[in-house]
Amino acid sequence: MTFHNQNTCNRCRPFALHKSPWRAGWLSLVCGLLLLIPLARAEESDPFPVKITANLPFLDLPQIHNGKDVRLQRNQDTENVIDFDFSFTSRKCPPFCIQPMTLSPGVETIAELEVIDTIKRISKKDDTILLIDSRTDDWLSKGMIPGAISIPWTKLHHKHTDKATLIDILQMQFGVVSEDDMLNFEHAKTLVFYCNGNWCGQSPTSMRSLLLLGYPPHKLRWYRDGMQAWMMLGLTVVKPVAVPAPAVKEGETKSEKKPPQPH
Repeated sequence: MTFHNQNTCNRCRPFALHKSPWRAGWLSLVCGLLLLIPLARAEESDPFPVKITANLPFLDLPQIHNGKDVRLQRNQDTENVIDFDFSFTSRKCPPFCIQPMTLSPGVETIAELEVIDTIKRISKKDDTILLIDSRTDDWLSKGMIPGAISIPWTKLHHKHTDKATLIDILQMQFGVVSEDDMLNFEHAKTLVFYCNGNWCGQSPTSMRSLLLLGYPPHKLRWYRDGMQAWMMLGLTVVKPVAVPAPAVKEGETKSEKKPPQPH
């Protein structure tokens, strides 16, 4: 006898010859469980259950951090929680006030996948773009985004730096040309800034300082959610080679020395 039933899987066909109602219900249950077995096995065998996107489990970045390879991925422990230092919800405002979504007309606000695309470009030696960590040294030791360079906001702010330092950064790192006290931004690099999160004013201060100098807005991008969101998603962080200790003035204890707050 030939059995034809499109609603019954091949594994269950030998049992389908018995047509009593209770057997039909039992058969449907067993068949459904059998169909789930391959899916369960596939999930168990997946070494990257927590992916960046559905088609991107990780990203290998050759020599991206101090000449060393880094694998960018999310933490695979589904019980992992955010680092304690980034778990606070109510920092005093000011200075830690909620930042706007649009920093300035023409400046693009981006999220994690756009940052990852920036990192990919950097890993491929694209020298037209930089990823900049605007935080002060006391925060760097908690981790940086792979491929980022450290330029604290104080190095770009006119009240906390000097003209020589600022011009050196503009020319040597950002690709700006200084001619007769005039700044030429024609070949300036695209700069992607971030700091600690949407309550952090360090990267906004850096970008506003550059805008005042005439840096083209379309060459500035802002990862507004910063390290708090990056770590909340369990994405890879790297540690700087060495974070210099803040200088302590005579008569001042280390605990009294605090970094300036961004305006």
